[in-house]
Amino acid sequence: METLLIFGLQYPESKSTAAGSRMLQLISLFKEYGYDIHFACAQLPTEFSNDLNVLKINTHAVKINDKLTGLLLKEINPHIVLFDRFITEEQFGWIVEETCPNALKILDTEDLHFLRENREKLLDLQDSNPYEFAFTDKAKREIGAIYRCDLTLMISKVEIEILVEKFRIPEELLWYLPFIFDVSKLKIENTPKYEDRLHFVSIGNFKHRPNLDMVKHLHKNIWPEIRKALPKAEWHVFGAYLPQQIQEMHKPENGVIVMGRAEDVLSTLQSYKVMLAPLRFGAGLKGKCFDSMRSGTPSVTTSVGAEGITEHKDWPGFVEDDEQEFVNASVELYQNQNIWQDKQKKAFEILSQNFSKAEFQKKFQEELKYGLSHLKSIRRNNLTGQLLKFHLHRSTKFMSLWIEEKNLK
Repeated sequence: METLLIFGLQYPESKSTAAGSRMLQLISLFKEYGYDIHFACAQLPTEFSNDLNVLKINTHAVKINDKLTGLLLKEINPHIVLFDRFITEEQFGWIVEETCPNALKILDTEDLHFLRENREKLLDLQDSNPYEFAFTDKAKREIGAIYRCDLTLMISKVEIEILVEKFRIPEELLWYLPFIFDVSKLKIENTPKYEDRLHFVSIGNFKHRPNLDMVKHLHKNIWPEIRKALPKAEWHVFGAYLPQQIQEMHKPENGVIVMGRAEDVLSTLQSYKVMLAPLRFGAGLKGKCFDSMRSGTPSVTTSVGAEGITEHKDWPGFVEDDEQEFVNASVELYQNQNIWQDKQKKAFEILSQNFSKAEFQKKFQEELKYGLSHLKSIRRNNLTGQLLKFHLHRSTKFMSLWIEEKNLK
């Protein structure tokens, strides 16, 4: 039996974050491939973390600067090591390289962190080059981690295009694996009809800065105009880790209801007529938009929200970047049953055509087999990666050993 070791920055919380759902999807794939799976993390699980032991995943507490991590690696002796973000590759990549040099190293980017931060900086610079701040320290770190790994999983085709065209990353180092679903279980007839739904909804993990900005922007600039047009409508806000500034938005007299954490996202969204997601920055694929589609709830979002999912004209709702157009689209989608039903249908078409698990499952397994059997040639063709590993891993290793020695004194 082949063995997979995952280094996680934190334990997955699939009910709180899209990243948590993504990790469970990856775990599910590897379980179906027959892998013995281990999950190592330097953080403790929270009350909202998925219980990986129930899934028969071996969990391990590790420390960043601790020789016991090397002993654990020797004991597990994994065929594949997966880092769930570039940060975990920086923390543990050197010791994996030293202890398990023949393991296939995979990086799951989740999304491009530097791209998200770059877009946030550009919010108030309307005429700036979108890559003006691209070569930040974080960009160099993230791209360095991509080179040091044998394969990097990319959730968005748009981000693959950016890496290949703007940063000249060899395309063979990147593998497209988006959110994937068993579409046979997603049926439009199992979702509530237009007449059985009420109100608008927004959802998101508020530790994630784009979600915090989105709700603040919606509350200040968009909802008041929607409320004028639809005085009986309400906007319900769901999300994990609600900060005080979001809780204070709760004003039933203005139609704003702050609901807090949603225990079952899909059943929650199915109660609502329209999801609002005016994201102004971000990267990757937006989990809330997929949850909206799976629940049969049409949405109004922005170019950022729709990125990597489908063309704007095919969106299961509307894509509008202008505030007034966003308001108009939201009102029309809420009031027009024919348009609403057509947009709901598009959601299931998109999921079936572009994000079916059956379309990606076998191809990814074949890519893993190729990587394991051609590891030497893959690394021989990636000279930049070898150079980066030599210099960074040596410096990280000696820094780690120094910290370990210091901690022992």
